[in-house]
Amino acid sequence: MVRVVSSRTVKPPPRPRERIELTSWDVSMLSTNYIQKGLLFAPPADPTLLVVDHLAAALTDVLAEYYPVAGRFFTDKHRDDRGDVVGCSVSIDCNGQGVEIIHAVADGVAIADAIPPDADVPPVVRSFFPLDDAVNYDGHDAPLFVAQITDLTDGVFVGFAYNHALSDGTAFWDFLNAWAEIARSRFLAPAERPRLTRAPLFERWSPDGGVAAPIVLPCADVSEIVERLSPPPLRERMLHFSTESLAALKERARQELLAAGDTAGAAAVTRFQALTSLLWRSITRARGLAPDQETVCRAAVNNRGRLRPALPAEYFGNTIYAIGTEAVRAPELLERGHGWAAGAVGRAVAAHTDAAIRARVAAWMAKPMVYTLTWFDPYGTMMGSSPRFDMYGCDFGWGKAVAARSGKANKFDGKTSLYPGREGDGSMDAELTLTPEHMATLEQDEEFWAAVSPDAPAPVGKA
Repeated sequence: MVRVVSSRTVKPPPRPRERIELTSWDVSMLSTNYIQKGLLFAPPADPTLLVVDHLAAALTDVLAEYYPVAGRFFTDKHRDDRGDVVGCSVSIDCNGQGVEIIHAVADGVAIADAIPPDADVPPVVRSFFPLDDAVNYDGHDAPLFVAQITDLTDGVFVGFAYNHALSDGTAFWDFLNAWAEIARSRFLAPAERPRLTRAPLFERWSPDGGVAAPIVLPCADVSEIVERLSPPPLRERMLHFSTESLAALKERARQELLAAGDTAGAAAVTRFQALTSLLWRSITRARGLAPDQETVCRAAVNNRGRLRPALPAEYFGNTIYAIGTEAVRAPELLERGHGWAAGAVGRAVAAHTDAAIRARVAAWMAKPMVYTLTWFDPYGTMMGSSPRFDMYGCDFGWGKAVAARSGKANKFDGKTSLYPGREGDGSMDAELTLTPEHMATLEQDEEFWAAVSPDAPAPVGKA
């Protein structure tokens, strides 16, 4: 259904070769998949605009600033006095090797086919993304970033595959927005084109504040610790939560916390906590866990503003951790109610301080590891991505995206990725992944669906 028309390598302007060491946060991502996110657009109103050429030209310009994205990973082997390999460290070899742009066509596929209302995410969406089964270790040879521009009958899907050991989602969306900013500026005269709003910061963080030393993994070859696992069959739903729905969930949590005497929790509760509570409890109910089975809710949290001193917002690299609530038996989670679960999420977020982050870094340095799907908790839930990412700010010059979607990467039963709602005003979309049997049970959960907002009709026509 999707056929590739062409492929090209895009390189940054020449610059001195440079090596940037990966931190403990980066190295731990080497066995996970590339980030796969994408934006669906109406076609440009100007029929003369050659989308692929337009995006490629702007990509060359943005890579001048984001030059590590065009590099490759390089492994150094560390030896003892006898010459035996005792470990490996990985860095980014910034030598302008380039990124890739693919042009594809989805014959007979329309916008409505890609984002049907109140239905599973269609399998065809996965074919809009490159590097489907790649893990981040593959960035030694594969590009660290690949964009696939797929023509639909009445739209354009721009899918991104981005190496997660290069950076986290915050820096990834900063890169995409910088690319979009330059693409928009190309419609202006050269003298009128502004400089990038925010330039990336590549200096690596280290716990002592000094120059970041190479992170040495205790293996003779990094490939030894990389796993390539396939998840079981999964269903995905993109669920919309309006501003009003989220406000109601938050108020319900606040009232329950007040009734329980937790005034501090009630005062601090957020829309994120309330939505996470709904998902945690609803997924747990759908799974029908044994009475003595414990469950934990985890969420990916940005460390930048929690470190002391804080890392700048422009820090380019990974600096996230998955925080977790206290473990609770499944029946108790359901009995304690929406407010208690929201408060538990809030307590986990509040406990993620500078001291807690540094303790986790020290523990990792004492026993280095990489994340794989074997770390997946079949009884817990995981909240990823963020509604704070400026996904709909990525206007490449012909209008705001119609929808945001993702590929099959980094998904498992109980994983939810949060997106900003297209209409803004604090609305959110939740991309929920479950096994078919768990999703079928959830679809009968009246409490859950009472909070889900109807899908807004997709904008149609040219941008």
